[in-house]
Amino acid sequence: MNPQAKLISTTSLLLGTSITISSNHWMTAWIGLEINTLAILPLISKTHHPRAIEASTKYFLTQATASTLLLFASMINAWFSGQWDITQLTHPMSCMLSTVAISIKLGLVPFHFWFPEVLQGSTMTTCLLLATIMKFPPITLFYLTSPSLNSTLLTSMAIASAALGGWMGLNQTQTRKVLAFSSIAHLGWMTIILNYDPNLTLITFYLYTVTTSAIFLILNTTNTLKLSTMMTTWTKIPPLTTIFMLTLLSLAGLPPLTGFLPKWLIIQELTKQELTATATAISLLSLLGLFFYLRLAYCATITLPPNFTNYMKQWQTNKPTNPLATIFTSLSIMLLPLSPMVLTIS
Repeated sequence: MNPQAKLISTTSLLLGTSITISSNHWMTAWIGLEINTLAILPLISKTHHPRAIEASTKYFLTQATASTLLLFASMINAWFSGQWDITQLTHPMSCMLSTVAISIKLGLVPFHFWFPEVLQGSTMTTCLLLATIMKFPPITLFYLTSPSLNSTLLTSMAIASAALGGWMGLNQTQTRKVLAFSSIAHLGWMTIILNYDPNLTLITFYLYTVTTSAIFLILNTTNTLKLSTMMTTWTKIPPLTTIFMLTLLSLAGLPPLTGFLPKWLIIQELTKQELTATATAISLLSLLGLFFYLRLAYCATITLPPNFTNYMKQWQTNKPTNPLATIFTSLSIMLLPLSPMVLTIS
């Protein structure tokens, strides 16, 4: 890709995200989302592969539909209330349409169909952007409109996302699709607590972003696209593969790693709200995700490739380790002792 075109796309991506998260008017938020959509499309289709073109087409169509619904919801709300302020979402139809529109943009069940296919057709770096930065503006809109949204609808979508993200990730052999369904399952955790403690939704998103960024950067370093090629990573960089296993377990939410913190806080808050059945359901559904994270960790660290007499092992990778990977992996493994500080900030 042309360096100038890549610079323009990256700058536009940051600009669109900044406009949306800092706006309090529906039109400026919508403009920021449109800039984001147009900026990420060249990055998705830059390989000129048929799968990449298909992914960019699917992404454009779904995001255009979501943007249309969001604009329609804001116009209905302005028509009946005279308010364009994002926090003044009062009309029931507008609340419903905005929930659907933001859910499409995020990839929540039942609007998840586009997300795994788009990630499968993109490069690892673009997948990292789609799974983290591109979800920040819609999460911000959810955060601002959370008092007006229907808690029953959000809880149903959250439970469905956690269930489907866990079930569909079980039989995947492509690492990008596994991480796509992992993202859908984590969105369920973020959505289920949105009505009761929106700050906790943001904390969960931040920690998810750190952990997922570490995993994508490690996979990009080792050039791992399938589980079968992941079995050869141990002979390339054993220390990095060990850290990769710990990061996967952190994403699964096992103590004493960082990923345990948001799930612990969410279960605690749901119990305070007397939603014990909901907390139990989403906790049990997280076991599905734990299974395929353990499967990834098993393939990366315990399984070794077949060793024939004429087979020469590759003992090191040619790619240098990204410094960001080191920072993100450290944060995703060792942040749990700082949980009192996180609770004080929130």
